[in-house]
Amino acid sequence: MQLWQLEAADLAQRIKAREVSCVEAVRSSLARLDAVNPQLNAVADCCADEALNAAALADAALANGEATGPLHGVPVTIKVNVDQRGHATTNGVEAYRSVVATEDSPVVENLQRAGAIVVGRTNTPAFSMRWFTDNAAHGRTLNPHNADVTPGGSSGGAAAAVAVGIGAIAHGNDQGGSIRYPAYACGVYGLRPSFGRVPAFNPSGGSERPMVVQLTSVQGPLARSVRDLRLAFAAMAQRDVRDPWWAPAPLESATSGRPISVALCTELPGYACDPEVADALQRAARLLESAGYRIEPAQPPRLREAADLWLSLTMADSRLLVEEALLRDGDDAIRQSYRAMDAHAPQFDMASYMRALAARTGLMREWALFLQRHPLLLMPVSWRNPFPVDADQRGSAAMREILDAQSPLLSTAILGLPGLSVPMGMRGRLSTGVQLVSDRFREDLCLAAAEVLEAEAGPVAVVDPA
Repeated sequence: MQLWQLEAADLAQRIKAREVSCVEAVRSSLARLDAVNPQLNAVADCCADEALNAAALADAALANGEATGPLHGVPVTIKVNVDQRGHATTNGVEAYRSVVATEDSPVVENLQRAGAIVVGRTNTPAFSMRWFTDNAAHGRTLNPHNADVTPGGSSGGAAAAVAVGIGAIAHGNDQGGSIRYPAYACGVYGLRPSFGRVPAFNPSGGSERPMVVQLTSVQGPLARSVRDLRLAFAAMAQRDVRDPWWAPAPLESATSGRPISVALCTELPGYACDPEVADALQRAARLLESAGYRIEPAQPPRLREAADLWLSLTMADSRLLVEEALLRDGDDAIRQSYRAMDAHAPQFDMASYMRALAARTGLMREWALFLQRHPLLLMPVSWRNPFPVDADQRGSAAMREILDAQSPLLSTAILGLPGLSVPMGMRGRLSTGVQLVSDRFREDLCLAAAEVLEAEAGPVAVVDPA
């Protein structure tokens, strides 16, 4: 087995035991990148020289007996929309190639402190605002299983890179499904942590992010196994004083033990569910029930209202603080997608905006009470199979279908809840998966349940691009 095929946990153990060197691990990962990225375009910025220098320093630290972190020498990727010293934070926009970071964002700093070595920066749509990863600056990222469907967005490059073995762990971020949907589309694991769990800040930003982005966007990991998700999550979640929203919540909490009640949501009025999605949910429910979980069909409160609230608040912020730059600097695809999405969002004055924020609190309360009765919610990532490439370029009606399909992602994002995208195998050339949701700061419940599902299927195998 090649080193690039190993999970992060196994590779870290072999490095620590001096069975392989950090330089060997990085060279193997870079060789895989060279072999598959020209076809896939998951990595927009290769960090080969920098990674090899960091690997040499990491080997020297081991030789000197210095203390090392849990990811020492492990190759990872970083998304091009966060700051990494010496690299352009393009966010998929050609005009921002000159925005070169002079310091690292918290998530990059935390991963490097844990010993991880960045081998590349992964692609994202322009302004990270589509569920389809393509832009005029870096080009299109392909789904490694099926080039006719999206790899997801906006962390499509991250999910595709992990799926094909370019780094055992990928960094992503999720404001409306941007970790969970690419993980689903590419058949890997993706964790959206709770709001406040992983520190976030881009020093190059120049101004603070819009308010709703601050409340909904989180940083998190993608990987081919739950064990690697745990390693990456723990590394990312360390405090950074630059993010005042960060909360010192424990990564593991005491539980009452099984049986844990799992609310199974396979249908909701007004939403069309693809048969493959429903089948994956039923299979996951049977596996959890066999492991001692108590499965109870139940619908979370006012999911459609929560998803609509995400759209209303996100677009209200975007019109005021993002639209001018997006229309000026964005490519044709993001402009068209943005206009199609905006057509479905109400126009807000200040009073409407404040009422919508207040309504969010009420929804958070209702979901917290629901998750007190059912500590886990098993629901779709999306009601539909991964969409064909550029489905969001087909006008307002097509966008309405996409927004409806993504309601499980949008509703949980606006509430600040954690969600874990779990792969459930392939159906032909389409990946399938489910989403596990828990109350704030209870990622441990999602991860434990995902391990049950993983034990049946095993870790995700590395794939070659289709």
